[in-house]
Amino acid sequence: MKKLPEPQQQRYKRQKIERWLDAGLGCCALAHPGMAVVMRDTLIYQNGRRYHLLAWCIMPNHVHVLIEPAYSLPRIVQGWKSYSTRWMLENNERLGLGVPGRSLWMRDYWDRFIRDERHLETAIHYIHQNPVKAGLCQADEEWRWSSAFRAQRPQA
Repeated sequence: MKKLPEPQQQRYKRQKIERWLDAGLGCCALAHPGMAVVMRDTLIYQNGRRYHLLAWCIMPNHVHVLIEPAYSLPRIVQGWKSYSTRWMLENNERLGLGVPGRSLWMRDYWDRFIRDERHLETAIHYIHQNPVKAGLCQADEEWRWSSAFRAQRPQA
């Protein structure tokens, strides 16, 4: 059997994981409102200092974040993971978050460079549409754990 080229293997792997995440598989601790608030506040905390937060969406089992970094991306992500994991460990049993073991996050993360304005718009749309695609709401502005949430948008 012929092996796919590396870029195609990575794309296939990513698509497969996206289907699993959209199906709600894996640890869904972020579905708990307390955990979602901590994650939201963690993302917002360094906004304007270590990065400019452009778009975000907290799903039950993963997070999408679009930033313009002004600091080391690995250190930014490590900060998010460390803080949210510490909170989870302190509250896992009491809140019944269901996180097995001592780790909330996968070891790695996916990142990508935004090439141009059109790519930026596409990325923001993808992030905001994620809960709609997963069947969690009908419209992106209904999802409370997203920068698209209508109560968080400035009034025109």
